[in-house]
Amino acid sequence: MSISSNLPGFRHLSPAERLDYLQTQLSLSDDEAGLLRNAGALPMEIADGMIENVIGKFELPLGLAGNFLINGRNVLVPLVVEEPSVVAAASYMAKLARPAGGFFTSSSTPLMRAQIQIVGLADPANARLSLLRHKQQIIELANSKDQLLNKLGGGCRDLDIHTFPSSPRGPMVVAHLVVDVRDAMGANTVNTMAEAVAPLMEKITGGTVRLRILSNLADLRLARAQVRIAPEHLETADYRGADVIDRIIDAYTFAAIDPYRAATHNKGIMNGIDPLIVATGNDWRAVEAGAHAYACRNGHYGSLTTWEKDAAGHLVGTIEMPMPVGLVGGATKTHPLARLSLKILGVQTAQELAEVAVAVGLAQNLGALRALATEGIQRGHMALHARNIALSVGARGEEVDAVVQRMVAARDVRADHAEALLRALRGA
Repeated sequence: MSISSNLPGFRHLSPAERLDYLQTQLSLSDDEAGLLRNAGALPMEIADGMIENVIGKFELPLGLAGNFLINGRNVLVPLVVEEPSVVAAASYMAKLARPAGGFFTSSSTPLMRAQIQIVGLADPANARLSLLRHKQQIIELANSKDQLLNKLGGGCRDLDIHTFPSSPRGPMVVAHLVVDVRDAMGANTVNTMAEAVAPLMEKITGGTVRLRILSNLADLRLARAQVRIAPEHLETADYRGADVIDRIIDAYTFAAIDPYRAATHNKGIMNGIDPLIVATGNDWRAVEAGAHAYACRNGHYGSLTTWEKDAAGHLVGTIEMPMPVGLVGGATKTHPLARLSLKILGVQTAQELAEVAVAVGLAQNLGALRALATEGIQRGHMALHARNIALSVGARGEEVDAVVQRMVAARDVRADHAEALLRALRGA
């Protein structure tokens, strides 16, 4: 299906008009459009089967980020998020990226790790070699637990042994099963394999197995994105494009060297990634855990992105990080809107989804850095935040825009100010 990710005038349309446009663009059926048009897309009986003690369903806005061009393909990006400016910033940065070809992405094989902790050992070095000597037997046993994965081209690929000769609890060996999980996130698969091989590992080493669980530091399952933007596309009314580039690189360098800044910098990246992960029914907590652990891989907590200037003076941004996402299993299959989000994205593999996610994260990071390095974060963000304030004090319909315009013009975005403006509008 050939679509355009440009959304001309989209923000000026009503939600119903936006949905009509999307239905035409993607040839959605009336039933599919109905999931978005009507409240309650997730039936209570399905929600009750997803988690325990269900008492209801909690809704968040589902928006659409436009302008994304990824590896030459137009991509519409569904984002579930409550924070203003995320969708707008990602869309605008994607627009700036288009003249140079948009985002270019790649990813590694979808490899996940399962950890098997072995304690009660006097000879951890010897235990390591014993396990490696039986590597093929262990791998075959692990693969016997998921024949479907084997048929799909996945399965346990390797055995990696980590030794801890002097932990506070004595010598410890941790065996890693390295598993190609194909289009699944893979938690259930690798956990099952870890439990299956545990008795054999105890027999081989003479130790006792404790934990048998996946690692969310998916450092073998990386997704990458690159973007290049010419100076003229970064010019503002107050700043030359070349100056904006230098300011962005200074801001990035701050995050690269200072963990206090890096935490907020990376949170901004995840502002783009998490909403896509939620929209597609994936585990955003696993993605967050892996991202922040990976940010510490060089011995200190730093930036997940890099920003540089190439020989032509263009701004060049890159990101590489773990991205354990799937298209099968869990809420990606049970939640109707997760399935619809995947259809909107048009991705065919988990690796494609991972690559879209990091492209959105890179775009969101650029949006934050550009704002911080020039006008400051509050000007654009507060203009959008003002809508939430107006709604929270009871403004509806045309009242919302009127209250927002007055608050922004006065540079005074507060609930009590909004209440006063609303009373004045209503003549109270």
